[in-house]
Amino acid sequence: MLAGWVAVPVAAQAQYRAPAQHFPTVQSNGQQLTGQQPVTFQADSVTYDKANGLITADGHVEAWQNDHILRADRVTFDRNTNVAAAYGHVVIVEPDGQVLFADYAELTEGMRNGVMTAMRAIMAQNAKLAANGARRTEGKLNVLSRGVYSTCDVCAKHPDLAPLWEIRANTITQDLEHERLEYKDATLDLYGFPVVWLPYFSNADPASKRESGLLTPSVGATDEYLGSFLRLPYYLVIDGQSDVTLTGTIGTLQGPQLEALYNRAFNNGVLKLDGAVAYDEGGAAGYFFGKGLFNFNDTWRYGFDINLASSVDYMRDFQVPGYGANILGSDIYIEGFGVGSYARLDVRTYQGLNSTINQSLLPYVLPRYEYGFVSEPDWLGGHWSFDTLDYNLLRDVGTNDQEFGAKLRWDRPFAGALGTRWLFSMEAIGNVWNANFADGQPNYLHDDVTSGVHGQGQVALKMNWPFLRDAGSLGNQIIEPIVQVIAAPQSGNSLHDNIPNEDSLDYEFTDATLFELNRFGGYNRYDGGVRANFALRGEWNFLGGQKLEGLVGASWEQHIDENQFPEFQPWNGFERGSHLSDIVGRVSFVPNKWIDFTARARVDHDNGDLKFADAITSFGQPILRLNFGYIYSANNPYYEYLQNYTVPSLFSANDIAADFYTPRQEVTANASTHFGKWTLNAGARRDLQTGQMVTAGGDIKWENECLIFDLYANRRFTSIAGDNGDTTILFTIVLKTVGAFGIDG
Repeated sequence: MLAGWVAVPVAAQAQYRAPAQHFPTVQSNGQQLTGQQPVTFQADSVTYDKANGLITADGHVEAWQNDHILRADRVTFDRNTNVAAAYGHVVIVEPDGQVLFADYAELTEGMRNGVMTAMRAIMAQNAKLAANGARRTEGKLNVLSRGVYSTCDVCAKHPDLAPLWEIRANTITQDLEHERLEYKDATLDLYGFPVVWLPYFSNADPASKRESGLLTPSVGATDEYLGSFLRLPYYLVIDGQSDVTLTGTIGTLQGPQLEALYNRAFNNGVLKLDGAVAYDEGGAAGYFFGKGLFNFNDTWRYGFDINLASSVDYMRDFQVPGYGANILGSDIYIEGFGVGSYARLDVRTYQGLNSTINQSLLPYVLPRYEYGFVSEPDWLGGHWSFDTLDYNLLRDVGTNDQEFGAKLRWDRPFAGALGTRWLFSMEAIGNVWNANFADGQPNYLHDDVTSGVHGQGQVALKMNWPFLRDAGSLGNQIIEPIVQVIAAPQSGNSLHDNIPNEDSLDYEFTDATLFELNRFGGYNRYDGGVRANFALRGEWNFLGGQKLEGLVGASWEQHIDENQFPEFQPWNGFERGSHLSDIVGRVSFVPNKWIDFTARARVDHDNGDLKFADAITSFGQPILRLNFGYIYSANNPYYEYLQNYTVPSLFSANDIAADFYTPRQEVTANASTHFGKWTLNAGARRDLQTGQMVTAGGDIKWENECLIFDLYANRRFTSIAGDNGDTTILFTIVLKTVGAFGIDG
């Protein structure tokens, strides 16, 4: 029994030690025994019985041979039988680090063969073995009689108590060559009570990193999709570089399914292929996820990330990873890394996984090329940078577009008088395009076919002027005015000029984009004209480590092209006909190491109406940590790209769906705690605008050195593929080094 296991320390060495000696090399028929090396040993005393060919070492004996170490109170070596017998506090240290304990051991053939009584073993990952007796054969098999296996520690105060769990077996075979433990006539005990009997059971040796065999099956049930189901995985090691996991799934409502996960390591990269075939909703279904990354040399590498599925319903029914996402993306690429440079060439495709996404509207990117370069400082102390983004977009329905965009920029920082810091920038940006079906989604331009060249140059000067104040016992304070002036030609009416917009759709005016030369971020739309950006930043650093930081700013445009920022794009921060933008700001407060808070907002400069806001805060310690988040937007810009505007020059509120003007408001809350062996997490997300929950769930886990109990539950209230939400419940029991037993719901 594991109860009463105690690690046996090696006895302290005596003051006198006999010098290290060698057992004589044993000869057989004039030849040295194969695999035998001289035994080096030391002991308190050594006696020789020449008449009987017996050598006896007494007192703190330590011997080593063939990378094995033997310690005992007494060791006798019979030269006639070539048997070494060890008595009292026997300890054998294996080459792999495993430690064996016994009351008595007989060993031959360089400790590769032998028998032991009252054997115990300490293995990798806190695993332990104990048996009444054990036989070792060729250093490859340890056969244990009436053995016990567990990874649980014995209670120090009550060593006679049974461990939390243990596997008892009539015979346990430790296969050192194949790194497996095999049990015959086995019983799983919890706190000493038998709960499961198995005629045969096998698991990988704790020291094994890769071993073929059945993995832990899982059983569960879903309300309406898969029904009650059984998943049975098998792990197969193909060779030292590759393996495959085969998983069969059978459900009462759908199925069966066979999944194969293949992994392969190469000298120059890795490959992972995951695919399945199934019978779902009366027909064939399946998925394929493949990833590969390979190094061509020190500069270039290539790879792919392919993700395909037969339908979102199939992914939902079989709980395929990635279910819940709106789109599956795939790409094949080659990329290079140089000194200050990066290049990438790829092709991309997308598959919609939501009933609101029309697959024919999604683009094929064939191909896409990007390049970026930043130079070392030149003789004037400035840095040159060059970026380009070029692509060919094809759609079954909608705009087909070929674009070439490039940007050249020079930045020269320098210090001025009175502590000012300056940054002078020059930038030239432009793009060339050719598009057909441009009057379709997502551009809705005047003409079906359009092509042209669009460009802009600009210069900018930015000044930061920080003022530092020593506040004594209150720390120090910084007030920093920031002013940026930009001069550029007016960009013009991009819509009237029939310029497609493929790379500048996702744009939000906040403190993060206030000082960008082109706040759109792409090459299809530019900020233009003479303009100024200004902000005031403050920072208060307290002596106790607390910190308060904030910024408030805005932008001013000399000329406003009324259709450069159309009325239906209020997220750009400008109202039609106004020179002054919305006011943007942020505040961050860290009063101590347990609390932090950050918030951002954009408000109308005329009436103070809130246009955009987000906030996140967390506080607590590991014993209890709370996180809260909030986001608000006065409109939903994604609806704008679903509209078909037949008269682009007359955009008005009447052209926009009511959903576009419906504010977005969501709040999230999460709590986590860790104390002792317990870890708890819970979270929820709620749409305040509709008054409905989005998701809610939690996880409870108990873990010690040998066992894990984990209960996870989550409820999705939103609809995907026409369903009415989904509930997931998963209960898992993990016996460390043995396997996990899960129940899905």
